[in-house]
Amino acid sequence: MNMFFSLSIGSSAALPLRCTSKLTSFRVVADADGFPSFLPREIHNIQDPFARKFALRIQRLPVPVRFSENPIMSSCVKPLVQTKETPVVLLHGFDSSCLEWRYVLPLLEESGIETWAIDILGWGFSDLEKLPPCDVVSKRDHFYQFWKSYIRRPMILVGPSLGSAVAIDFAVNYPEAVKKLVLIGASVYAEGTGKLATLPRAVAYAGVNLLKSLPLRLYATYLTFTKISFSTSLDWTNELLVGMNL
Repeated sequence: MNMFFSLSIGSSAALPLRCTSKLTSFRVVADADGFPSFLPREIHNIQDPFARKFALRIQRLPVPVRFSENPIMSSCVKPLVQTKETPVVLLHGFDSSCLEWRYVLPLLEESGIETWAIDILGWGFSDLEKLPPCDVVSKRDHFYQFWKSYIRRPMILVGPSLGSAVAIDFAVNYPEAVKKLVLIGASVYAEGTGKLATLPRAVAYAGVNLLKSLPLRLYATYLTFTKISFSTSLDWTNELLVGMNL
């Protein structure tokens, strides 16, 4: 059972970040079913009505960053209504996307909470064709620029699993942007990945291919959820693979 806890973050001066790119307007084309055209075609095979409805709301917003001349078209789900109250911003776990919040986000919105779901740089449905750096510093800077461009208020930042590491790193570096920090089943490595960072590229890619294989993901879903049908387990596995943008 996942543990929930919150940590209040104090305020301090924001770190300067220079970027000469200007935000411009972009038009996203939808396909025949209304899904944004940048989503993988496998989204059409998903049966879960919550996932399908959620996917219809995914959009890309331009985010200027200092490590790229052009804004990165960044995927997220914006709140239906923006209020003056503290917004809730949902990150996701490793190898996942904002689709992870297809059940939770609507419930938060029904409670009148302004809620954002954001894809961490390197995952999800952002435009990464120009291969921007996706290291820890780049993820942090990208998220800060997203927050600075669109949210602009101290937030309740929610991070599950490895998303907790991103949330903690962000809160430490930009405390003025975070009012409370909520960690769910936190997966944080105090000393980094160690020798894993020195793996030969061929071995690393082989490991990634294994992690994204359908049999392994289906088995993980089977171990995680009980008393669900095989068809539901397969559908949820496919949702995960779509969220990995494979």
